[in-house]
Amino acid sequence: MATLSAAVRQLASADFSALAQRFTEAGFSVALPAPGIVTIKAPGGTQRASVAVSVGVHGDETGPIEMLAQVLDRLQPSALAVDLMVCVGNIDAIAAGKRFIDADLNRMFRAQRGSLAGTAEAARADAMIAATTAFFADAGPVRWHLDLHTAIRPSVYPTFAVVPDLVADGPKAKLVDWLGQAAIGAIIMNPQSAGTYSYWSAEHHGAAASTVELGRVGTLGQNDLTRFADVETALGDLLRGAAPAAAKARAHVFKVAQEIIKISDDFKMAFGRDTQNFTAIPAGEVIATDGDTVYRVGDQEELVVFPNPDVRAGLRAGLMVVRTA
Repeated sequence: MATLSAAVRQLASADFSALAQRFTEAGFSVALPAPGIVTIKAPGGTQRASVAVSVGVHGDETGPIEMLAQVLDRLQPSALAVDLMVCVGNIDAIAAGKRFIDADLNRMFRAQRGSLAGTAEAARADAMIAATTAFFADAGPVRWHLDLHTAIRPSVYPTFAVVPDLVADGPKAKLVDWLGQAAIGAIIMNPQSAGTYSYWSAEHHGAAASTVELGRVGTLGQNDLTRFADVETALGDLLRGAAPAAAKARAHVFKVAQEIIKISDDFKMAFGRDTQNFTAIPAGEVIATDGDTVYRVGDQEELVVFPNPDVRAGLRAGLMVVRTA
């Protein structure tokens, strides 16, 4: 990390000492409830919007770390208009330059973890859950959680978001507006959890939450940050309480038609590993086979998102979506 800016180096290594000092000296209530997590709240118990921003839930998704480091480095304490929690997810995996240590951290936010219960990521998820619960415990009604990612594979829509369908209509509309300001190209409304961090925040704390995919995975220090410019501006505006800006893009909206669950090691997808996110599959076509189980497209075209035959048995190996708007 020698060539990185100090701000990026500190965030990537989950070092919040400089940020904490800056806001503490400005009179904010700053806490470090767990490694890689900081909360910054207004003095005097003033109730403001509560915004959680997470990066690095997958250790190889480094672009959002660099982008968020710039946002935080430029954020003057006098300009912060929200109570803020920043979470660097899989610290050990980031340091190792790997996606995870034992298992996918973004499948650990569930009550039942089965054979994954003893993994390093299960313990990390517990720490993140505790800190997030404490952050939202005394929060007002305006609650956000933006979990920033980058995708493994290319995509028809280079940026897209997954929004839990259970988010209340009012906060969901504001979230969709913000995603438009951030020039997000597609939004998937997801009816059920796959154990993700953002879905957990929506379900348990009423947060307007989203997993936001910002392009492709990249090496720390080698990401093209111009691709993050719209998201960086929109995030900075959110933290400063700026009036909503005009949308940079009108996102296409999709809903989940079916989840593809890997049952066993016999699982095989009917298309190649180089298949892009949002590739259209014709009606009736085979999506995958798993022993005697055959997954097929329904009676209308579906698009595949997150196809990954290498997940562990019992986990989601892909989403099939249909466009609604």
